Amino acid sequence: MPSRPAKIHIPLRSALRMLGGYFRVRFLEQVRSISFILLYLLGFQMLVLGSTPANALQLTVGIGMVVMGLMFFLEGLILGLMPLGEQVGVQLPQKAGVMAIALFGLLLGVGATFAEPAIASLRAAGLSVTPWEAPLLYWMLERAPDQLVMAIGGGVGVAVAFGMLRFYLGLPIKPFVYVLIPLMLAVSVFCALDENLVSILGLAWDAGAVTTGAVTVPLVLALGIGISRATGKQDRATAGFGVVMLASSFPVLSVMGLGILLNHQAPRPVDETVFFSPAYRETALRWVGSETQLRDLAVQRGSEAGRSVLFADRPGEDIAQHPGSSSVGRLSLMSVVRAESGHAVRSVVPLTFLLLLVLMLWLRDHPRHGDEFALGIFFAWLGMGLLTSGIRLGLAPLGDEVGRPLPRVFRSVAREEGRLTFQPFDPSLVFSSLGVDGDVAQFFYLQDSDGQPRPARFDAERFDPVALRYEHILKRPPLFGPELTLAGIGLVLLFAFGLGYGSTLAEPALRALGRTVEELTVGTIRRVGVVRAVSLGVGIGLVIGVSRILYDIPMIWLLIPPYAFLILLTFWSDEDFAAIAWDCGGVTTGSITVPLVLAMGLGIGGELEVVDGFGILAMASAYPIISVLLYGFVKQKRQARSLQPAEGESEHE
Repeated sequence: MPSRPAKIHIPLRSALRMLGGYFRVRFLEQVRSISFILLYLLGFQMLVLGSTPANALQLTVGIGMVVMGLMFFLEGLILGLMPLGEQVGVQLPQKAGVMAIALFGLLLGVGATFAEPAIASLRAAGLSVTPWEAPLLYWMLERAPDQLVMAIGGGVGVAVAFGMLRFYLGLPIKPFVYVLIPLMLAVSVFCALDENLVSILGLAWDAGAVTTGAVTVPLVLALGIGISRATGKQDRATAGFGVVMLASSFPVLSVMGLGILLNHQAPRPVDETVFFSPAYRETALRWVGSETQLRDLAVQRGSEAGRSVLFADRPGEDIAQHPGSSSVGRLSLMSVVRAESGHAVRSVVPLTFLLLLVLMLWLRDHPRHGDEFALGIFFAWLGMGLLTSGIRLGLAPLGDEVGRPLPRVFRSVAREEGRLTFQPFDPSLVFSSLGVDGDVAQFFYLQDSDGQPRPARFDAERFDPVALRYEHILKRPPLFGPELTLAGIGLVLLFAFGLGYGSTLAEPALRALGRTVEELTVGTIRRVGVVRAVSLGVGIGLVIGVSRILYDIPMIWLLIPPYAFLILLTFWSDEDFAAIAWDCGGVTTGSITVPLVLAMGLGIGGELEVVDGFGILAMASAYPIISVLLYGFVKQKRQARSLQPAEGESEHE
């Protein structure tokens, strides 16, 4: 029996110096990855919007936690989760049949989906959805969120099962593209022809975008690579790619399938005044849930016309009695860290436990380098907790501060921002002013948030002289005025591109995929090139997605052209780059991109009163595939040109 090699003893000072140098390199790497999006958001807010970040201390702490979280999480993936997944993938085909591998893939896919932080952010984009404009979409987001999450998780589980079977049988990715994409588009066209189902198209395609994030991507990549190496049925270095594409496609079908099943019991879209009318009350309560929720909906998401209908038959009741929402103060650091640490445990521990059970009880093996593995799992948990806490405390509030005022950039008229009810209101506080055109205007002084008196226009029609009650409408003026509307739209689209490009550069899932591609191709395909190509595609996709909201373009019109073009590009490309490119489309919308993009979509959609803010993430997934495939064509031409003999030389020289 060979003796174990003697342990190398390193002095404590030398060990600390080595660890300090390693820590410094990794820390600066994460700072560089997130610096672009951070400086971009701050610069846009201060230079274009003319405001400064609120809660600067909380923002600073949050950004610091994001940097530390990225560093620890990526290190944990390299040391713990990815080696464990690859080890299981290598040994599983040797001791399990096809059905057992498929069942394992199903369980793994469902568990990984529930662990994804981005899934929780999906419902945020539905905060402006109303049950009179989009009753089916409202039901899926507000009344049946568990069914929605189960549909998404089931779709990912089936996708991972198919992916494991594909690796086991050595099947190429292209046939899956030729079948799945036309099927998804066909079902989308079917949904687009129904006035209820059309509202869930954006949700379905966005669901496919958020399922493949920081937890799912590295794990299924490692498993796929392991199974491909173990079976030996595909000798290409990139044979383990393609499962992320499946995990992005099947949830789209499962969410649309859930919508089709629920559609038969959903009411049709109606006018807001009809929805709040007494004649429609029974249907409204069945769909909303209770009188309290109905009143909250009227105040939070309804217009003045809907509220007047709802409260018309209640003389002693008005909007002031139902504020609907309260102001939210700054987030508590400890409460956020506790909540996100618990979520990190639920994200990392169950998946690790499942892989360990399979490895130790079924495959009769144990993790190699147990100390590194344990340290990696700890780092993954610590990094996940810090990352998601930092996003909630820093990046998400900063994205919200920038995203919500964006419509002011291109609006040409003032917009209602809120209402204040004064009772009793003293009419003696009202003054008159004379304009240069001779018109008389009335106003009173209202204190702003800094306690300074500002003149506010008085509207006599909103004053009740009997009850001495006055309802004042707060209006938000346009940022630049009516003459800069087109330039403002250009600024919004430019902001969308920069936001997509910068946030994608910082995505841990994409960087893990890029590192895997570079290692498997022995540097032929550089990580930097893949990351930049994907980031460029995300930026273009966000411009297309924001344009959809700005101009209310039907979702189906934006889905068919890029995916039809992608089928042609896939046919012309080789198998290696096709698998890599389609997987890149699935990793673009992770824990960093999703909160920022949703904040922007919510701000623009809420300001323009569109039905929903979905669809932006779907565009951010399609165009990166195009950019990576085109990047592959460029790489192939350069390689072919470098292999050609120089001019004047014979091929035999």
